[in-house]
Amino acid sequence: MVIPAGPARALCPRRRRPAEDDHGRPHQAQGAVLRRFSPALGSPARPDAAPAAPSVSSGSAAPPVVDPSAVSRPLSGSPGPQPTLGVNTAVPAFFPSLLAAVEGDKSARSDGLGAPSTEVPTCPGPHSCLPQVQTRKEEPLPPAASRSIPTFYFPRGRPQDTVNIDAVITKIERTFAQFPHERATIDDMGRVAKACGCPLYWKGPLFCSAGGERTGSVSVHKFVAMWRKVLQNCHDDAAKFVHLLMSPGCSYLVQEDFVPFLQDVVNTHPGLAFLKEAAEFHSRYITTVIQRIFYTVNRSWSGRITCAELRRSTFLQNVALLEEEADINQLTEFFSYEHFYVIYCKFWELDTDHDLLIDAQDLARHNDHAISTKMIDRIFSGAVTRGKKVQKEGKISYADFVWFLISEEDKKTPTSIEYWFRCMDLDGDGALSMFELEYFYEEQCRRLDSMAIEALPFEDCLCQMLDLVKPQTEGRITLQDLKRCKLANVFFDTFFNIEKYLDHEQKEQASLLRESDSEGPELSDWERFAAEEYDILVAEEAAGDPWEDGYEAELSPMEQKLSALRSPLAQRPFLEAPGSLGAVELYEYECGDDDLPPS
Repeated sequence: MVIPAGPARALCPRRRRPAEDDHGRPHQAQGAVLRRFSPALGSPARPDAAPAAPSVSSGSAAPPVVDPSAVSRPLSGSPGPQPTLGVNTAVPAFFPSLLAAVEGDKSARSDGLGAPSTEVPTCPGPHSCLPQVQTRKEEPLPPAASRSIPTFYFPRGRPQDTVNIDAVITKIERTFAQFPHERATIDDMGRVAKACGCPLYWKGPLFCSAGGERTGSVSVHKFVAMWRKVLQNCHDDAAKFVHLLMSPGCSYLVQEDFVPFLQDVVNTHPGLAFLKEAAEFHSRYITTVIQRIFYTVNRSWSGRITCAELRRSTFLQNVALLEEEADINQLTEFFSYEHFYVIYCKFWELDTDHDLLIDAQDLARHNDHAISTKMIDRIFSGAVTRGKKVQKEGKISYADFVWFLISEEDKKTPTSIEYWFRCMDLDGDGALSMFELEYFYEEQCRRLDSMAIEALPFEDCLCQMLDLVKPQTEGRITLQDLKRCKLANVFFDTFFNIEKYLDHEQKEQASLLRESDSEGPELSDWERFAAEEYDILVAEEAAGDPWEDGYEAELSPMEQKLSALRSPLAQRPFLEAPGSLGAVELYEYECGDDDLPPS
């Protein structure tokens, strides 16, 4: 039987009477149908009859769609491969047993959902294959339940279920009830800070964050609303401190954000009471502390202190110690006034015109021209100084000098190593090549020759330095190599500090290693330098620095103020102060016109 392959008939077959052919005409003979289905009737088919292949009209691209309901299994008792009924196959009406078998086969082969099976029997021969039946697309299986990954990133601290916000707010309201009209001034904020569970010297940031700086006082309702928001969004001390000090819309702290906090420390800490009479030094002290904070805390050199950097530092612990320690000089890491005094006096000696700016010639006079001119040029090149006003007509500010002096006197800290590595890395490729080392060592050799000291050839010096640093890559010294080396200070001094280089040459390497391996409450190189310099300044003040003709020098107004500030500090020895400087870093703090000394 011929199956039409036209796409319109295949998709929408017309139901015909069993006695009609494809053209609607009655069959000429039903014997052909009997012979076609003779296996189903028990009579064998002609062995010499070849199976008829279905004809496909030219131009038809797709096979006809077969109705699954017209597919049947071979009848029982029929040997050999069996044909199947197609869509347009005419079934004689006088075969009730065959139709019953087809209907029964549909119900027997249905799946569990009641849909008939779409399995097609194998064609009897290569030339008589009927079109394949389209299978029903199975529904996709539901996805497996995903594993719940717990939150592991808490930029504002890990939330704590033990914090009872309502209880804290109730305690704050009881504290405000003790003030007139339930309004707190800056003098009352110490008690409010304790009610909030914060260190005492958080009182300044709390007062400013609640708007007290604008109005002079804070109402209970405004403060409670502010602190409730802090407790709901910030879950550790670092996040709370950053939230209180940061500018609106920011998530980090810049240098100006620390000014109100430090001004409150200057105004209220008992160890700085003598500074009230010298208001012009407030900004100098605050500038110094801010630079030391960023030198130590801002490890990314970005000029922005984040919550993560604040957590990794010891700054908040030092803020808490301000309440317990009446002597500000015991807090040597950030707040020591004696350290500020040493730094400022060193800067004042170099700043001949006292405009709080120094040029390359002024900086070269530091420590009797100990630093090479090539390194001085690198410092003024912008390798370690940044910002809008880092250099003003080839000059650096007092804030830049704070970074320079701490890095120069203590080359063992991570920040100082980064500071000098940036200066020596001429091409900025992140590694010191042999050419860059030779570039700086040439000037050292010339200076040694001028001092009648035989200089070590560069090849021999290079071998010593490579044995000292032990770089992982041959011919290249990276920042990590120097941080792993315990004698990074010896490496740097060899190439640009002639005085300290000669001092290291006089010491045995074993003694240098013993000094670097010493543990305990030993003073750092910076603390040791600050202690020695402060003692020298106190001794000079006590001696009066008489002139050679027997008359005392006439002090300038600024020197008279420095002398007045030095006297209360000279009453105790500085060497009592132990502590470690910790990691340190660089950023620039611009001095305004109000920081200039009076004319």
